[in-house]
Amino acid sequence: MMHWQAICRLDEIPLRGSRVVKREGEVDIAVFRCADDRVFALADRCPHKGGPLSQGIVSGHKVSCPLHGMQLGLEEGRALEPDEGCVGRFPVRVVDGRVELDTTPIAP
Repeated sequence: MMHWQAICRLDEIPLRGSRVVKREGEVDIAVFRCADDRVFALADRCPHKGGPLSQGIVSGHKVSCPLHGMQLGLEEGRALEPDEGCVGRFPVRVVDGRVELDTTPIAP
């Protein structure tokens, strides 16, 4: 069962940007808004050096780590070749212009 919580309005996340959902004692969640208004939610920690993905550059449906440029697909949370690794993904949706998040990770 999903436990949706409203986190912000879609227009409060910049195009090709992100918003961080803080979680006490757990990895924060980065919610990304792509140029086509699709939203994705990933753990806010690069699998390579732990960089904050929320501070990375969003291009298409991928984000580049701000520390070393590793690119991760936002849809699946996996590093793009030649890199390897993945990050946790979370269910996210837009309802009536509101972004809603379930902090239960999606099984890999």
